[in-house]
Amino acid sequence: MKNIVLCCAAGMSTSILVQRMVDAAQKKGIEVSIKAVPVAEFKENIERADIVLLGPQVKYEQAKLQALADPLGKKVVVIDMMDYGLMKGDVVLDKALKMME
Repeated sequence: MKNIVLCCAAGMSTSILVQRMVDAAQKKGIEVSIKAVPVAEFKENIERADIVLLGPQVKYEQAKLQALADPLGKKVVVIDMMDYGLMKGDVVLDKALKMME
């Protein structure tokens, strides 16, 4: 099972996107664990994550978080602003899965 973690300022705004991603995964028959956390909880979640997706509002954190993720061989990627704004869970899920291949 793949583990995807979404990080945003407080973990709240991404919760809707998480639900849409979970719905998309269920429709496609994909087993995946997806959760939203605030950036402050990144360190507690990076080891379990296969990939971390950042909300566009915290993209300024990417370089710092990627530096923490590099030793673990993990990717930290900013979610496309348009996909995020339109809450396109299926598109964000597809992009995340493709990046984990």
